[in-house]
Amino acid sequence: MINVGVIGYGMSANIFHLPFIESNDNFTFTAISTRQKETVQAKYKKVRIFDSPDDLIHSGLVNLVVITAPNDVHYKIAKSCLENGLHVVIEKPMVTSSIQAEELIVLANKNNCLLSVYHNRRWDGDFLTVKKLLASNRLGELKVFQSCFDRFRPQVRTKWKEQAGEGTGILFDLGSHLIDQALTLFGLPTAITARCLALRETAKTTDYFDIQLHYANVEIKLSSSPFMAGPIKRFQLEGTLGSFIKFGLDPQEQQLNDGMSVNADEFAYDDEINDGTLYLGDHSEIVPTERGCYQAYYHSIANAINNRSLTDDSLVSATEAMQVIKLIELAQLSSDQGKTLSLPWNK
Repeated sequence: MINVGVIGYGMSANIFHLPFIESNDNFTFTAISTRQKETVQAKYKKVRIFDSPDDLIHSGLVNLVVITAPNDVHYKIAKSCLENGLHVVIEKPMVTSSIQAEELIVLANKNNCLLSVYHNRRWDGDFLTVKKLLASNRLGELKVFQSCFDRFRPQVRTKWKEQAGEGTGILFDLGSHLIDQALTLFGLPTAITARCLALRETAKTTDYFDIQLHYANVEIKLSSSPFMAGPIKRFQLEGTLGSFIKFGLDPQEQQLNDGMSVNADEFAYDDEINDGTLYLGDHSEIVPTERGCYQAYYHSIANAINNRSLTDDSLVSATEAMQVIKLIELAQLSSDQGKTLSLPWNK
């Protein structure tokens, strides 16, 4: 049995982690560090509550720590966990700099600890549909890939993610998802061109980005805007034999937010109205959306720990998460300098 300690008790812990930890028989939710003691005690009567992350880390009660605290403390907490021989899952983004990421990877390897980052949107139904479609080669040779995650949030909210600070803003938030998905499909690009801006009137951190990843034979465009009030065109793929367009967002987040059980028969199924369309020159056809599966992430964590296989291919590896952070840094640098940047690993 894997005894799990959670650090932080906000939306991330409640929606994206605890439902999957509790539904997996390999895990026991044992301890938590949070200021929301009364709320936690009312829901989890057997869970030990600690005042600080350090108290939980040194308690001896857990062997896996899930970090859902704000981005600027990911590095400090993860480092303490790894120094004490604990396996670690970090909510994305991994950390706020690639230097921090590299240090954690070295430490995890030294202490033989699992270190993984929660890039759960590899298991969005729409992304799984895109992977399946590309594998079928029905588009021919892919030439253009567009991935958008727009919202209608014209006013800046008071939440920390939308305020000035280390690791805040939409580039670290949604950008890390879109970059991770792109790297999963296409590997590392040769160059990057980006615009990362604060477009809302009172915005003090990035709330809009348009990133182009350059490859030898395909162009990748990743974007997010806070001003999209209409239907969200999530994916657009263009190839030599046809194109594919998919509207709407994966339903798992909303279903979890609405209180749906991850074991419900209808969980992770998208509405048919959001099914994508494949255009093949003289005709078109509807492509049913694959069922999403956020459960897969924690299944891979359990298998890796129980089988002592900390480099399992099914894991979201720390190295992959570090590459996401490096691309975020380069996107911001490209935007600041107003030019295309060759990637360091291609020099």
